[in-house]
Amino acid sequence: MRIVVIGGTGLIGSNIVNRLRQHGHETVAASPRTGVNTLTGEGMADALAGAQVVVDVTNSPSFEDQAVLQFFETSTRNLLAAEAAAGVEHHVALSIVGTDRLTENGYFRAKVAQEALIKASKIPYTILRATQFFEFVEGIINSSIDHGTIRLSPAMIQPIAADDVSAALADLAVGAPMNGIVEVGGPDRFPLDELARKFLAARKDAREVVADVHARYFGSELDDRSLVTGENARISPTRFHNWLSQSSAKG
Repeated sequence: MRIVVIGGTGLIGSNIVNRLRQHGHETVAASPRTGVNTLTGEGMADALAGAQVVVDVTNSPSFEDQAVLQFFETSTRNLLAAEAAAGVEHHVALSIVGTDRLTENGYFRAKVAQEALIKASKIPYTILRATQFFEFVEGIINSSIDHGTIRLSPAMIQPIAADDVSAALADLAVGAPMNGIVEVGGPDRFPLDELARKFLAARKDAREVVADVHARYFGSELDDRSLVTGENARISPTRFHNWLSQSSAKG
């Protein structure tokens, strides 16, 4: 099977490429670094020639509301048009659990717009919504500093290892299109403020974390449903405390 991974040189994309190649699939790592640009269309026709499956794990270089919306709409439109011309049979895309619930978040609104374009196209598709990555916990903490204090919601979060997300996407890429949304999350749920404390303790970081039900998560107030999977979701194997001990040892 010939599979093109758009965003194939990034954290998730390179992992997917390696997994698919290990299973004998002809896999193309497509990104601006390899001469493929979904915003301009550069290199897309050649990259997609003969491909049965496209996996889209691109990400916007800017998280500003209008810029991120423009990125995902333009990139997805161009990609779907190129796939139609190339006869691609399955479009797989990565999205985020909670996109349809946290509408005050500009990035999540952009992912909703991306999903809508995929659903409206004639190409069979599978959308994987993943929960927040373990690898992003530090960024969540650092974005939540208010006058020197880390303020985080005690709402539940169900984080997942990026490696497990890559495994799920690689698995979906070689399966039949579902023409729907699949969710995947980690095996454990924590209050977000507690997750931050666990992370900081492992890093021997003495900063205090204050639980605040009104603390905003990238612009949105959370409840216990906001960042967790629903029924029938895939549950990944890697536990946060195992990942944390391994990543701390590497650090």
